[in-house]
Amino acid sequence: MIFREKLEALREYDSSLLANTLDYVDDTPAAEWYMGGDIHSVTPDQGFTAGVAVTCKMDSSTPGSEPDMSLYLAQLERMDAMDVPIVWVVEMVGPRPEHECTLGDGTAKVLHSVGCIGAVTNGRVRDVAGLRTVPFSVYCRGTVVHHCALRVTAVDEPVSVGGITVNPGDIIHASDEGVIKIAPAAVDKLLGNAATMRAAEHEVHQVFRRSDLTIVEKHKYMHEVFTRFGFIRKD
Repeated sequence: MIFREKLEALREYDSSLLANTLDYVDDTPAAEWYMGGDIHSVTPDQGFTAGVAVTCKMDSSTPGSEPDMSLYLAQLERMDAMDVPIVWVVEMVGPRPEHECTLGDGTAKVLHSVGCIGAVTNGRVRDVAGLRTVPFSVYCRGTVVHHCALRVTAVDEPVSVGGITVNPGDIIHASDEGVIKIAPAAVDKLLGNAATMRAAEHEVHQVFRRSDLTIVEKHKYMHEVFTRFGFIRKD
């Protein structure tokens, strides 16, 4: 399976199930790969998102500044040459966080035209009605009506969004429940175990609903099922 196909395969699973699976198949501490709940979807109808992180730092809230998008324009050209689905991950670094606007529907259309399927940012966005007309998923802190001059200050370096560090080339998976990052080296193990995790959870949840079992019995059954399916916690 080529890398693009692997990313498409990841879209068959919701982010929470993949997160549960990562706990068993990857040694990276969970605190390093799941974003906080302030980063949420404003385009939930777009379905699950899976793509390669391309990173950027931007300031859209400094009063009286001059626009500077030269780094962004060069980054768009590099995106256009990539043969994989891309997720634009943007750390907003301006001095007024509540006034930071990362993008609107116009920017989304340009990004989509060069192979970018979505954006994840610690900023806010606008034109949400327009965003929903583009095949483009957005995960952010909410909405804001406008911005000051747009200044891209850095590209293609680690960024901090949602309480974690995202590096260029990390895999981003997101749904209406939140955002996770996946190390490229963990993708094969994740795909090899996600369907098994879904089956194990289904079996356990059927027992969780029962009222004729004690909590101790349910917990024991869960442990037995996960062990049978090959999921042994490392911690």
